[in-house]
Amino acid sequence: MSQVKQLSRHKLSFCQLRLLQQVYSSKCQPVRASHNAADTEGRQLDQQGRQLGQKLNEDRHRRVPHIPVMLKEVMDVLKPTDGQVIVDMTFGGGGHTREIISRAQNARVFALDRDPVAFEMATQLSQECKEGQITPLLGRFSDVPQLLRQHGVEGASVDSFLFDVGASSMQFDQAGRGFSLSQDGPLDMRMDGDRIQDQPTAADVVNHIDEQDLYVIIKKYGEEKLARKIASAIVDTRYAFGNITRTRQLADIVASVFQGDLRRDKMMRHSHVATKTFQALRIFVNDELNELNNGLELAHRFLKPGGVCVALSFHSLEDRIVKRHFHGIDMDLPLNMNYRDHLRNPSVLHERKDVVDLLKKRWLPSSKKVCVPTYTDCLDNPRARSAKLRAAAKIQCN
Repeated sequence: MSQVKQLSRHKLSFCQLRLLQQVYSSKCQPVRASHNAADTEGRQLDQQGRQLGQKLNEDRHRRVPHIPVMLKEVMDVLKPTDGQVIVDMTFGGGGHTREIISRAQNARVFALDRDPVAFEMATQLSQECKEGQITPLLGRFSDVPQLLRQHGVEGASVDSFLFDVGASSMQFDQAGRGFSLSQDGPLDMRMDGDRIQDQPTAADVVNHIDEQDLYVIIKKYGEEKLARKIASAIVDTRYAFGNITRTRQLADIVASVFQGDLRRDKMMRHSHVATKTFQALRIFVNDELNELNNGLELAHRFLKPGGVCVALSFHSLEDRIVKRHFHGIDMDLPLNMNYRDHLRNPSVLHERKDVVDLLKKRWLPSSKKVCVPTYTDCLDNPRARSAKLRAAAKIQCN
């Protein structure tokens, strides 16, 4: 902390000093307002810390295999049996699908993912299993009707749907995908990779969107309290130093706004202050919330009456969409409105002539309360610490 205070006494801001270390290469050394032993020592310690952190991350990724989140709880709800048709809407590393086929060897699983890397993994797994047991699908949630019908699956014919939304561990572990804060890489964040050529990257967003729109994205999708200051810092930086192209550049810009403040996650571990900003950009680039909303609608359409839908979410925005679908709450209603307030809302009552329609439910939730991982589960798999599981069965519509 003392080193940070010493650096901040220079005429250049702490943000600018950090950025100058990254933007300029050895061929073009930055010009500092002053240079002393403390400044040199601070840069060396910073570089050593980054190298050590990167090495520890690489070692951890090599040692720890992919661990599916809340596997037991998911299987307890799905109860896969032979002969069922199950759609895994987010194949990812394949942990949930592998457990499904181990419990029901004659079930038919459709393994969907928008990530070409995950699709290749699903294809490889399908080749290891018996023919027809796993059918890999490449596409987004909104592509499900076309993809399923290509394989002869029509509406109201699927037994179970599984959603494990958000970025996968595989995507976070690959620095070149641009999702990770712990590893430097290109500022990409596209779940589809290069599959969709005209899809903007996170770099396109931070370099070309104006300050007000950046603020809205970070505030809405990241629920970041300092969204306005972060948006201003991003715009100031790109005008002063050019385009922001690396994850570490963006992380340092965000960190400069917090002036050394620390955040902690649910396990009381230090959490990077740029986490919410990265989350916001990722959600915006991949249109994740709209895709989740569409996916849940399609799941209801393709499920049999009594069929089960399980959804794992990892932040409040995702969980809110799942909760409102399963409990029959309108997406446009204000936040923190319970079901009694929903029925008392005069605007809703006047908009719909038949009040009985408000009482009709499409889903029967398996539990009134959300299911969360135990502390032991979080120790075994720290990335499960924010997980929330909700499940519901489709009700026969008259």
